[in-house]
Amino acid sequence: MADTRPNILFITLDEFRAGCLSAAGHPVVKTPALDALCAESVRFGKHYGQASPCAPGRAALYTGTYQMNNRVVMNGSPLDARFDNVALAARRNGYDPVLFGYTDQAIDPRTVEADDPRLLTYEGVLPGFRCELDLTRGREAWADWVRAQGYDMPVDPEEGLATESERPAHVGISAFLTDKFLEWLPEQDEPWFVHLSHLRPHPPFAAAGDWATAYERSSIDLPNAPGSELHPLHEFLLSISYFAAPEDEAGLREMRAQYYGMISDVDEQLGRVWNALRESGQWENTIVIVTSDHGEQLGDHGMVQKMGWFEESFHIPLIVRDPRTSRTNGTVVEAFTEAVDVFPTLCALIDVPIPRQCDGRSLLPFLNGEEPEEWRDAAYWEFDWRFFTAGRDGAKWPEDRRSVGHQLTVRRTEDVAYVQFADGDALVYDLAADPTWRIMLVDPERAWVEARAMLAWRAQHTDRTLTATFLP
Repeated sequence: MADTRPNILFITLDEFRAGCLSAAGHPVVKTPALDALCAESVRFGKHYGQASPCAPGRAALYTGTYQMNNRVVMNGSPLDARFDNVALAARRNGYDPVLFGYTDQAIDPRTVEADDPRLLTYEGVLPGFRCELDLTRGREAWADWVRAQGYDMPVDPEEGLATESERPAHVGISAFLTDKFLEWLPEQDEPWFVHLSHLRPHPPFAAAGDWATAYERSSIDLPNAPGSELHPLHEFLLSISYFAAPEDEAGLREMRAQYYGMISDVDEQLGRVWNALRESGQWENTIVIVTSDHGEQLGDHGMVQKMGWFEESFHIPLIVRDPRTSRTNGTVVEAFTEAVDVFPTLCALIDVPIPRQCDGRSLLPFLNGEEPEEWRDAAYWEFDWRFFTAGRDGAKWPEDRRSVGHQLTVRRTEDVAYVQFADGDALVYDLAADPTWRIMLVDPERAWVEARAMLAWRAQHTDRTLTATFLP
């Protein structure tokens, strides 16, 4: 009997802001391959990541759970082995899930011996994946390949990325990952499940080859400056040079031009993938999902990277192409969706029961052109910064529990963003008056409405893995 399972191509583009698609109306950056995919897909216009930085964002994406349940609060926080994930679910349907890239999930230390080398890195591979191309631990595979092509390559992997502009784009890290996938693809004779985990457009801000100069600096849009009143956490983040954006206009334009170049570079590589799937006759049997782990401040509010609570760090793309639901091609969903929805959606697409752990819901109704019942009216995300502040205010983590107050949760509706800090502080932004998150809402009653809604959200989503199980 013929195997009728679809191929699954699950793509993450690290640190990709949702608005940086020409299909979404960006005034500068060009993404023809992703635009072409959108024309054959459903694009979710109000899609949000659940946490940052990389490991927390990916833990939510891969397990379908909020940070308050999975407790991956920083790069290096172990992912509890009890959690199911996208790769394990795919295995239950007979797939051999293959990874090209990385997943940034630290091993549960309780499941391995004390001398296991996986305890020395947060860049672990998510359980269930077979790693075909490993881009963790210094990205040696890429560095060795670049040298084999006759180009100089620094020993430091970060310096290697920072000097991508000095080498042709065809030896860039995005091209390398794509090459390896395209070498692997013709050898497959059964339905496959592949996770292409691209690094770019993650910093350093240095696009490969000609992409470094692809965008005229004078055409680059400038970021939104910080508001007049800054929360102490905002001030703290700006005091760390790693998170502070350039202060001069030329520096801002250069940074953003490099970011857009990295996007266009990886977009071109995705175009190669689409073409290969068409030429091999697999396009009409391949489900494609494109998303990110989190966004990038890119100078907005004076910051770079993905720390804090602002929209730019959490609003990310989600594009889903299912060739079996072509009647919804080219549509844009404006309902709030979240990274935790991706795992249950994948389960529904490959006909695997959705684990009870999932905080998200399947997006299959949207793919079928239907309106789900009782859908959410807001998006939520969390940010934990105790690792950055440990010792700075006299608190030592984990011995001193004062650091547990260094966490926040955001509830983002159509017209208001409510930020609740674990120490009891709160901010309420009037998005109807200013969608750039710089004007506060002066309405105590509305603040209480949002606070009650957030409390209800927490009560409804606390871990319930065994709550439907009863022993006689």
